[in-house]
Amino acid sequence: MPLKIGVLGAGHLGKIHIKCIGLLPETYSLVGFYDPNNEAAAAVEATGLKRYDSVEALVEDVDVIDIVTPTLSHFNCAVTAIRRSRHVFIEKPITHTIEQARTLIKLSEEAGIKAQVGHVERYNPAFVAARPFIQSPMFIENHRLSEFNPRGTDVSVVMDLMIHDIDSILAVVKSNVKRISASGAAVVSDTPDIANARIEFDNGCVANLTASRISMKTMRKSRLFQKDAYITVDYFEKTAEVVRMKTHESTEENPYAMVLDLPDGSKKQIYFEQPKVEEGNAIKDELKALADAINNNHTPDVTLEDGYRALEVAHQISEQLENSLNVISK
Repeated sequence: MPLKIGVLGAGHLGKIHIKCIGLLPETYSLVGFYDPNNEAAAAVEATGLKRYDSVEALVEDVDVIDIVTPTLSHFNCAVTAIRRSRHVFIEKPITHTIEQARTLIKLSEEAGIKAQVGHVERYNPAFVAARPFIQSPMFIENHRLSEFNPRGTDVSVVMDLMIHDIDSILAVVKSNVKRISASGAAVVSDTPDIANARIEFDNGCVANLTASRISMKTMRKSRLFQKDAYITVDYFEKTAEVVRMKTHESTEENPYAMVLDLPDGSKKQIYFEQPKVEEGNAIKDELKALADAINNNHTPDVTLEDGYRALEVAHQISEQLENSLNVISK
């Protein structure tokens, strides 16, 4: 039987969530939505979907609450739902403050509900295709560049864009963060519009992240280097490539083979692979994943703890940026 779900937020992303839920009729039954903004709500209400007059009223009628509101309201919306023992999906970032994220983790454990954070790039088909090849990366370089869009400038580029890459890096690097350094600039808004961060891990891995929302082109690409392998993930173009080196043992000479002669006398051959990238709708897939976790009683793919870790690193980067900007302004 489909889970009854309600959506909080009817803005740009909220409308996309509503549409994606409609593509999952066997998974969810969309009960209604709530948004205090009459203009945003009118467009959704015109489709025939019931508009509720309060968060509490919608929470009362559903099994799952999908929170697609501005970040500042994530915490209060989630607390209202969790205290009524409702399962929760929360768009990224999980909350506005780290303390709020800790509180949500505690409340969700006490209530015994399932909760997932919307770090959507985990479900990007290119990342999904490349992930089995990512073993122990030791250097990662990420670029997430976007053309300027006034929507989203109420928060820094770290919370708007870079947090996607922070989460995906934390998902593949199984080590604690050791040190963070960052710099950036506020160009067209009051918060950083371009930023670079270097994250060092206890296991020696280093991740270099660049995010910009004032670029002339769009780029969302990750390059991962590990022993005997180089992996690229293009989140925008939905492509992945793996370049691997394996011991060359063939006695037959292939004129097209790329073989390296190593100083110790051994040989390694370079192999190029392009993992098959399946077509998919990442938002639809992440919403379905939460339903699977609820119905099968397993841990969601992107937990509140994952959201907390990404937010914690994002805040550390933001603090470094604030300090560097204060120095520049003096």
